[in-house]
Amino acid sequence: MSQAQSGKRVAILATDGFEESELSAPRAALQSQGVEVQVVTPEGKGIRAWAETDWGDTYEADKALSDVDVSDYHALVLPGGLFNPDELRLNEKALAFVRGFFEAGKPVAAICHAPWILINAGVVDGRKMTSVASVGQDLKNAGAHWVDEPVVVDNGLVTSRTPKDMDAFNAKLIEELAEGRHSGQHA
Repeated sequence: MSQAQSGKRVAILATDGFEESELSAPRAALQSQGVEVQVVTPEGKGIRAWAETDWGDTYEADKALSDVDVSDYHALVLPGGLFNPDELRLNEKALAFVRGFFEAGKPVAAICHAPWILINAGVVDGRKMTSVASVGQDLKNAGAHWVDEPVVVDNGLVTSRTPKDMDAFNAKLIEELAEGRHSGQHA
C-alpha cells in the first residue's frame, strides 16, 4: 500500500452498460493502493455491467450524482463501454460534475468510449488523447490531438483505448493521483 495514496478518495462515474473490466479493474487497482473508491451513478442505484458480449453483474452504487461534489474527491474515473458514455454524455449533471474536476485541476481518467463524455463536457480541445478507434474522429472533430497509443497523459488527463490497455491505464491513473492537482488541467 502506498503512503502517498492513503486518505485519497476517487469517484467512478458510471451508469448501466459500462464495460465491466473498465470499472472493476481500476477500482481494484486503486483500492490496492489504499484509495477509497466510490461508484457514483445518476440515481444512486445499482448499475448493470456489459461484459464484452452480454450483460454482466450488477454493481451497487455508493452515491447518487446529486449527492456528490467535486470537492469530495481527489480524482475521477470514467469507464467506457458503448451504452454507459452514450447515456452520460446527455446528462447535464454528469457533464457539470466532469467539468468540475477539470476546473479544480484534479486528475480524470477515461477509457474506451468514455471520451464521448469529455467531448460533450467541452474539455478536449487542444488535448493529446487516445480512445477506442471508433471515437478517434469524434475527438479530432472536437479539437483533440488523437493518437493510437495504449495510454496518453496530458496534464492530469489519462486516456486509454480498450481493456487490453488496462495495466497501463491503471498505472498512469495511480501516478496522476499521487501527483495531485495539475495546473494545466482546466476546462
